[in-house]
Amino acid sequence: MTTSWLESAQDSPFGLHNLPYGVFSTADQPGRRRIGVAVGDFVLDAGAAARAVGEPSVLLDADTLNPLLAAGRPTWTAVRAALTAWLGDSSYRAAVSPHLHPVGEVTLHLPFEVADYVDFYASEHHATNLGKIFRPGTEPLTPNWKHLPIGYHGRAGTIVVSGTDVVRPNGQRKAPSEPLPSYGPSRRLDIEAEVAFVVGAGSELGKPVALADFREHVFGVCLLNDWSARDIQAWEYVPLGPFLGKSFASSLSPWVVPLDALEHARVSPPPREFELLPYLDDRDGEPWGLDLTLTVRLNGHVISRPPFASMYWTAAQQLAHLTANGASLRPGDLYASGTISGPEVESRGALIELTWNGENPVKLPDGTSRSYLEDGDTVTITATAPGPDGALISFGEVTGRIVP
Repeated sequence: MTTSWLESAQDSPFGLHNLPYGVFSTADQPGRRRIGVAVGDFVLDAGAAARAVGEPSVLLDADTLNPLLAAGRPTWTAVRAALTAWLGDSSYRAAVSPHLHPVGEVTLHLPFEVADYVDFYASEHHATNLGKIFRPGTEPLTPNWKHLPIGYHGRAGTIVVSGTDVVRPNGQRKAPSEPLPSYGPSRRLDIEAEVAFVVGAGSELGKPVALADFREHVFGVCLLNDWSARDIQAWEYVPLGPFLGKSFASSLSPWVVPLDALEHARVSPPPREFELLPYLDDRDGEPWGLDLTLTVRLNGHVISRPPFASMYWTAAQQLAHLTANGASLRPGDLYASGTISGPEVESRGALIELTWNGENPVKLPDGTSRSYLEDGDTVTITATAPGPDGALISFGEVTGRIVP
């Protein structure tokens, strides 16, 4: 079913082919958080709708998505089918329509409690550009890059929902021309346009998750801006990697697009240069590249359109790798793709690449330019994917404003 009795859902990127999940509150009950589903220009109170049609659901009456995430794929499929019926079959209209709230009149919250957070480094174009910037005259990719998805464990407690102000972080920084490090606000604050994957069903400690089991564990997809303090990171990351330069904030979009909504977006990943080890070899399995197009705006001006289809490592390979040592999954685990960049300058997903580490500042319509972010700057990332019959799927947006 792809048509709805709700007029604004027709030809909408939030139509029945999408139905992303989130958590919202209303002005009259600001302390009460409810599971919502975006449809057309509205947010459906999913729990109230379930009660209204005579199918009450403990999972949809929760104040976070975590119980639904933990329920597993058969339940996810059944809930999605029910929501599609309620919003598509006109016989439900009288019962369901009172529980639709105009999207502009609700407050959206972090949709689930983040259990663990992992960030990958999956774009060959991004990794190559950074290699050229930091190691000019040498091979830009490290020897391991095309043999395994490189990643690091981040800080789950500083994942914030879209719209949350981002405080410019303090830390140690040392420019090449400075004899000693100093402490203070980051001078090279950057963005990282990413796609993040939300784990639902957990796994047992000591048992890796196979490539073929990806869809049994991953519930859906969000947008993420993994803000990066390049100067703090550059001084601290040798030899152990990202720490304070990354952990101050990562902004997450409020809508989780179900994995099942993205069947028409699936594409094969780029050709691999080396034979992959068996646990990462996806040649004969389901292709899990995704044809998503992101748009990055700085103070309302488009500065980049990164293409997700060019990512070298897929989300299925990343999940297989992060559990390859037996690490267990928990409902609410979040793992991100790493910065998404394409081959052209205008498709680079971070300012460090767009400006080539500040050498070529981005010019804005107001006459100013940016090498890195200034206080007061607002960054907004949006994305779409192809849906059925030429329809588009929207991921909403992830927005953050830099404050001192």
